[in-house]
Amino acid sequence: MACAGVASRMANAADQAASSAGDSPAALLAEVRKSFTVHGKPIPPEIFRDFGDGDLADSGPIWVTVDLLAATGSNLYYDAITGQNGSYDQKKAGTSGEETGYLYIGSTENGLLVVVANWSGGGSGDFITLHILDLAAAQGFDNDGKPYQRINLTNIRSIALGDRWNGQVSIAKNTIHIATERNGPGDRSESPPSTIEATRP
Repeated sequence: MACAGVASRMANAADQAASSAGDSPAALLAEVRKSFTVHGKPIPPEIFRDFGDGDLADSGPIWVTVDLLAATGSNLYYDAITGQNGSYDQKKAGTSGEETGYLYIGSTENGLLVVVANWSGGGSGDFITLHILDLAAAQGFDNDGKPYQRINLTNIRSIALGDRWNGQVSIAKNTIHIATERNGPGDRSESPPSTIEATRP
């Protein structure tokens, strides 16, 4: 039954998060900020699809926060992850050709995270989005009512860079520099660098 499958995924995610409750929240936050990993495992690229990169019909994201402890290694994000050193890809199992990837740029001086993600639904389009994210430790209750640790990643801003965009993104203190080399499949021209201030709402 579909409901049974959903319940199983929820229970597995809660169990995994509960097993990590003994880890220091400060250490977990530091690891994510340094390498964008949890316990040495890459954060699933498909979270960016769910942050709105794969939803081209709506004007803004609907899902904005994910518990990284629950998401990493979960059944929900079971598709194989390939890559290394902050650049990872995840291809949907089956014949759809859907693929999500990201490059972790780093952390700003005020602790926000910067990621450039790409999503393709299987066609020729490869949609590139810059994400500014916040990170926080929190607690929740498991199925037995016992508290467990969460590491919440919240998408506070998404900037669409375009279909098949190519360029460089860097961080200087709290300023994000975007140097566009190619705007899209029909544009070979180089654009002036753009800057964005990474701030919390």
